[in-house]
Amino acid sequence: MPRDTDGRSKDIPSDPVANVRRALTEAGARDTVTVLPGKVPTAAAAAAALGCDVAAITNSLVFELDGAPLLILASGAARVDTGYVSDQLGSGKVRRATPAFVLEHTGQEVGGVAPVGHPQRIRTLLDASLAAHPVLWAGAGDHHSMFSITYKELERITGAHAIRVR
Repeated sequence: MPRDTDGRSKDIPSDPVANVRRALTEAGARDTVTVLPGKVPTAAAAAAALGCDVAAITNSLVFELDGAPLLILASGAARVDTGYVSDQLGSGKVRRATPAFVLEHTGQEVGGVAPVGHPQRIRTLLDASLAAHPVLWAGAGDHHSMFSITYKELERITGAHAIRVR
């Protein structure tokens, strides 16, 4: 894929929120992106701004598995147990990705990573505990934007595999 001087694909516009909006609508989901007045780079900040339970915030966490990105969509209320996830996958060690690795593979900065809108599809796991919430909120590509979605719809548009992450 051709790259610009900043390392991004020339085929993907550099506006991450626009990329998320496009990915949602192309997948047949509603564009529910909400731009908040302040930054919401953490699950706690997002929950406070949206008036929802922190457990309904879907953190989009990028890990590295055998040199490839692995996106884990996890509840904002808990940490991902990478050893446990590695054991379930039966493959190499799952490691937290560097901010540069995250940006390269998602086109989005840490703290604003969305489940969709990336230059290429990323292998995705979905925290099964999120199914307990009728409405989830996920990052929409930057530190000010979030979108709402149901668990089933998120699973469908990301092609995620449901898994326990702790």
